[in-house]
Amino acid sequence: MSNNKSFIIDDHSALLVIDIQFDFLPGGALSVPDGDKIITNITDFISEFHKKKGKIIFTQDWHPKGHFSFASAHEGKKPGDLINDLGLGPILWPDHCVQGSHGAKIHPDLPTDLAIAIIRKGCNQKIDSYSAFLENDHQTSTGLTGLLKDLEITKVFICGLALDYCCYFSAVDAKHKGFDVFFVENLTKGIDQPENSIENALRDMKERGIHIITY
Repeated sequence: MSNNKSFIIDDHSALLVIDIQFDFLPGGALSVPDGDKIITNITDFISEFHKKKGKIIFTQDWHPKGHFSFASAHEGKKPGDLINDLGLGPILWPDHCVQGSHGAKIHPDLPTDLAIAIIRKGCNQKIDSYSAFLENDHQTSTGLTGLLKDLEITKVFICGLALDYCCYFSAVDAKHKGFDVFFVENLTKGIDQPENSIENALRDMKERGIHIITY
């Protein structure tokens, strides 16, 4: 790993493995380009994290059928159309990660048996949840903050899918909650919708004092 600041993985560190589910991988309903290419290295990082007594937590998009973030839930709308409703947006998505579906499953190559928790999000029919910490109304908690505080976690590392959405919003909320945040850039992939959202997300995180690192 490298960045401009030294750091240590220890028992006060948590790794968030964000939404590596079939619907976000090539061939899925909302595939992230090359999303499958990071799985092997994330698995290696999880192993290293575990050896150094860090805590590992997975997140899982877990939408009910007809979720309001789906274009199909809005007459005349299609994926990619803009939406500006409270708790939704900035765009509508294809149906994805529906509860109990194959597309919602975490990729089996990832060692979920090493995780202390799997946080399911986006379960509210009318509110989306990009962040692992808060739903998109910026008020409803997933419970992750309390878990990390109880475990005396001070450092949060983030990897997974997608860079410019769930990874980015999780990093921003982690920083806002008072954690020292390390965003593992080469263990994420983005979708860049709208255009330049990857570049904008990385720039914003740097400005917020989030450490952009590589593994």
